[in-house]
Amino acid sequence: MRVEKEYRYLEGIDEIRIFNASQKDFYKPAPKEFDIEDIPLQELINNIPVEIHSLIPYEEGKDFIVQHIGKFTLNKYHCTSDDVKGRLLSKLSPLFYEILYDDLIDVYKNNNVKTIRFAYYNKNKLSKLSNAKIVFDNERIFVTSHNIDTEISSRVDSEYRDFDEDKTDIMENFSQTGSYYNINGKYTWSQGVFNIINRAKEEADDYYNIVFDLAIPEDQHIVNKIFESTNNKTTQCEEIIRIRTKDGILKIIELNIYSYFDESGVIIRQGLINDITKYSDDELTKPVDFLLNGFENSTKLALLIEPLNPKQFNFSRGFYDILEKDYKRYYHSKDILKNIAEKDTIQRINNLIDGELNKIDESFTYYIDGNPENKKVVELYIERFEYGNSTHSIGFLTDITEGQENYEQLIKSNEQRLILIKEIHHRVKNNLQILNSFLNLEKRAYSNDPDLIIEHMQTRLTSLALLHQKTYNSKDFKNINLNEYLEDHDRQTMNVIDSPNHIEFETHVDENLSLTIEVITPLLLIIDEITMNAIKHAFPDNSKNNKITKTIKSLGNNTAELIIKDNGVGLNDLDNISKNLGCEIIKSLTKQLGGNISLIKQEKGTAYKLIFPTEMEHTIE
Repeated sequence: MRVEKEYRYLEGIDEIRIFNASQKDFYKPAPKEFDIEDIPLQELINNIPVEIHSLIPYEEGKDFIVQHIGKFTLNKYHCTSDDVKGRLLSKLSPLFYEILYDDLIDVYKNNNVKTIRFAYYNKNKLSKLSNAKIVFDNERIFVTSHNIDTEISSRVDSEYRDFDEDKTDIMENFSQTGSYYNINGKYTWSQGVFNIINRAKEEADDYYNIVFDLAIPEDQHIVNKIFESTNNKTTQCEEIIRIRTKDGILKIIELNIYSYFDESGVIIRQGLINDITKYSDDELTKPVDFLLNGFENSTKLALLIEPLNPKQFNFSRGFYDILEKDYKRYYHSKDILKNIAEKDTIQRINNLIDGELNKIDESFTYYIDGNPENKKVVELYIERFEYGNSTHSIGFLTDITEGQENYEQLIKSNEQRLILIKEIHHRVKNNLQILNSFLNLEKRAYSNDPDLIIEHMQTRLTSLALLHQKTYNSKDFKNINLNEYLEDHDRQTMNVIDSPNHIEFETHVDENLSLTIEVITPLLLIIDEITMNAIKHAFPDNSKNNKITKTIKSLGNNTAELIIKDNGVGLNDLDNISKNLGCEIIKSLTKQLGGNISLIKQEKGTAYKLIFPTEMEHTIE
């Protein structure tokens, strides 16, 4: 015999599970020690469907005298009222005395009301449920219990039903999509849910979240997040979790959970569940995951999706690194504002939350966990926008502590370096605006090929993340060594691009050629566009020795030359190729760079020559 006790957060009830207990574990004949009157309204209590047990506290709650035990329990243990009345609970049923003592004494001492579910298992199969309430009234403790037989009753198969009675239910017998409602703690499940979890309906299913209970341990934090999100307020959340059915099958399910109040003010939770296992690869991602993954290696820069919505927020790793929080335990609320040193900044953020402002762009001091001895200087940008009928928000959080410390030192001796530090952060926002423009262009051009859009955007994000990383780590913000950068760029590009053919990168750069961030940003995006075009179109077969070559050299007089070429199949229609979206993006970037690009004729493959300036004027004054 084994006893387990657990608070069920999803249903809001204490549950006591009793495994493989025999009759003698619950009832032990004991001598009568007290003369006790019958419980008032005894005849009424004997004839109502809910069992009522009555206990009288003894010696200030050290024990409890049995006054009345319900008929169902008496019949189960083959005894009568005279066999139990006037006995001490500790002697009559040591098991129940041990299990319930803390709850009984709490009800007696504090006049609380306790709700408990008893679940009885035989050979690990649920055999009976009993929902009980414990109350203290008229100097007695009353335990009411409603017993539920969990043996599966015979059911009429769907094929014998009247089709007009419930066509939706008939369809769900063949579906891997289901739904449920939770009203006053009781669940109603559609047939599709049972198809997903690979079993038939059981009586106990009305009292458990039979889907969430199957979540694998690695995804339990997502279930907790869903529960917190829908617990008290009208809200909606969408999540993907993995479950393991009782027959051992691992499934991936998509959840859309709503929480709302009916006209009487009763909270109702509705869940829509879809089995998407067959549509999933080993690694399943949602669109928001793709955006966040583009920032996964950034510890100083964080992407904030829905930062003004405490129920639906998604932040990249950098947010938790900057604030030094455990993402699994982090709870997003306005309490975080208490750690901001500048009160006027707190006020402006609150104005943004309340809808009085549409955006903020603030630099301020943040105390980690409220400790002034551990502080960081951060830059926060958040913008509100309307999409459909809803208001959404997006933003960026940047750790500029090191830059700020450098700023305080450099402002005394070098005003120009201060300008360059500000320009770095300005460039981050500019580059993100450029990426957003590219994304809008490609959404229109490649609406039928979202995977291509994602691959292109991931390549650009990787390039810019590498640039900003090297910029932050550099002591000279104005001069970035191009040769060192492109070596890392080639390696990361090959890790991102999904190409069926092996392609070798060969890069030759003047070792001493250094460029400002104004020049290198559009230059690397041009290289990305030409490289992606070559990978996709230049090597259609599985031939070996595929190669993309880049040569960059200084021409003097503030001018440099890039020649980038492949040894692929070449271009057949120069007029059409010059009008496609990739070429339009290249021409736009070349104009931004202030350069001149042209095609080079060669016997095999495609080659471009770009003449560009090595210096450009700063945009921050």
